[in-house]
Amino acid sequence: MLIEVRNLIYTYPKGVQPAVKEIDFAVEKGEIFGFLGPSGAGKSTTQKVLIKLLRDYQGEIKVFGQDLKTWDSRYYERVGVAFELPNHYQKLTAAENLELFRSLYSGKTADPLALLEMVGLKDDANTRVSQFSKGMQMRLNFVRALLHNPELLFLDEPTTGLDPVNSRKVKEIVLAQKAAGRTIFLTTHDMAVAEQLCDRVAFMVDGRITLIDSPRNLKLQHGERRVRVEYHLNGAGAKSSDFPLDDLAENKAFWQVLRENQIETIHTQEATLEDIFIKTTGRSLI
Repeated sequence: MLIEVRNLIYTYPKGVQPAVKEIDFAVEKGEIFGFLGPSGAGKSTTQKVLIKLLRDYQGEIKVFGQDLKTWDSRYYERVGVAFELPNHYQKLTAAENLELFRSLYSGKTADPLALLEMVGLKDDANTRVSQFSKGMQMRLNFVRALLHNPELLFLDEPTTGLDPVNSRKVKEIVLAQKAAGRTIFLTTHDMAVAEQLCDRVAFMVDGRITLIDSPRNLKLQHGERRVRVEYHLNGAGAKSSDFPLDDLAENKAFWQVLRENQIETIHTQEATLEDIFIKTTGRSLI
């Protein structure tokens, strides 16, 4: 395992109750692991512990097979972080920001212009970041985490503030990072992002993990074993019929609908991750 967490508890200095309450999980090398839950669930707190921004925790954490507390600054040569809120030097240009952070690493780094081109910011390389929109700052924030070719990426709400085109672009880059052997720890409240990217997800509510599994397994466990057919009945208005998925090939009514009507769609009735989250935790994502 690349990350191993046992009985993690974290309480903020002036906090009355722990923000993270005795959680256990592990992340395998090369997987995208999603931490899912509403704001205030403890997701970002857990990530801040894992990147050593919050240090006075209880429990045991190993990363790269080594106790997290024993890692020195060399840890950051192997870890990349994209925070939920961009934190750039506003008076510097996009290229200058990346060049500055590039200089902090001892190993080989990526070409800043190539990274900017990857997220559609190459033409804005020499523009001051203070003139960037939130979406542009988010994209710069994202590629900054890739500068030093890290083995482990921590991404906190990586598609927040992005339009659909750039959101897709970021998700494609995340999947490309996985294909290159990187491990990705992703925190989000966007279940669609988690469904598209994550190999496994952990549901987190009120500082506790309530469930860990793959999106596919969760949808199979919590979905309904039926298929819905939407069609036009004899040229009239739209209609839909549901049929049991079991023994569907022998269902005469199903075949009759297919033969006698203009079919619009056929779908199995899978639960979404958001449906499952609400069902299993009793909480919404808002």
